[in-house]
Amino acid sequence: MRSICFVFFVILVCEGTNSLFLPGIEYRRLRNSAPSLSWMSRSRRVAPRHRIINPNEDCFLVTSEEEQIFFKSPSNEPTVCGIYMIAEPDKRIQVTFDYLNVRCENEGLVSWVDGWELSGQVWPADSWNDDRVLETCDQRPARTLISQQNAALIQYRVPARGQGFAITIKHVKNNKPCNVVLFGSEGVYTLRNHGEAGNCSVISVSPSTIRVLNIDVGQTVKQSRKGLMDFETGTIHHCKKRGLSDYVDIGGASGLDHTKMFVYENMCGLDSTEGHQAVKIACEDSVVRLVSSGKYYNSVTLAFAPLPMENLESADFMCPF
Repeated sequence: MRSICFVFFVILVCEGTNSLFLPGIEYRRLRNSAPSLSWMSRSRRVAPRHRIINPNEDCFLVTSEEEQIFFKSPSNEPTVCGIYMIAEPDKRIQVTFDYLNVRCENEGLVSWVDGWELSGQVWPADSWNDDRVLETCDQRPARTLISQQNAALIQYRVPARGQGFAITIKHVKNNKPCNVVLFGSEGVYTLRNHGEAGNCSVISVSPSTIRVLNIDVGQTVKQSRKGLMDFETGTIHHCKKRGLSDYVDIGGASGLDHTKMFVYENMCGLDSTEGHQAVKIACEDSVVRLVSSGKYYNSVTLAFAPLPMENLESADFMCPF
């Protein structure tokens, strides 16, 4: 039974789901043509490559590439597909529509989503609003579309043979990353609130092992950044129950909406000692969520690694069904 959690995301892809923005979605199968998404390397970018979508294989496509993508409908079937774009954690997704021939009269539609959507759930859910969705047909968007985080989505339904579109994907710098999605990745990442109020998160679309390397949450006040409050408290647990305003939740979720996450551990404090015990999260998605009041410069440094299937039985936490 425990192995079910590991393959739950794959089941969603294979069986299909109802889309929030384009009803009637029938995702066929996930094809991750991207290499492992390690943000440790910083190789120089080359000119975008070209890809022609094969709807039989790429209806549900995940890409981490800067590339130009072409799609031409091979039939009149009203199949809904999606291009899930992901970049390095400190980047945003930029999409330009080079060409669009999708007719409204045929019930064709192309939708840009600033974030990801699957099974009726959106990410990041904390800052969701309708302005993050743009639907179009007949006329291509005149402006360049840029996401707020390192993931974005193009959903499309083109039920007229020969019609289609072309887009160019680029990755641009994000100076204040807050929400980050990881897909098939491992490495070290620091989650910060940049002194602002609000919630930030890292979500890994797989069961994961998460290790807290250091934490400074609810301690370094904005007016005393140079060291007045710079003393080690150690890691404080159950911060939310103690009534503290700033804290970190570690746990998992059964879907992209991390506001509905199941919390395994809740912590805050100032602790620079590397090597906190790793937490094995056997959930569809593994989540770290930083809640900030805006009074402090909060940061938490995390090491992520995939949780092997053979370790599911010994996981520290499994999401309930």
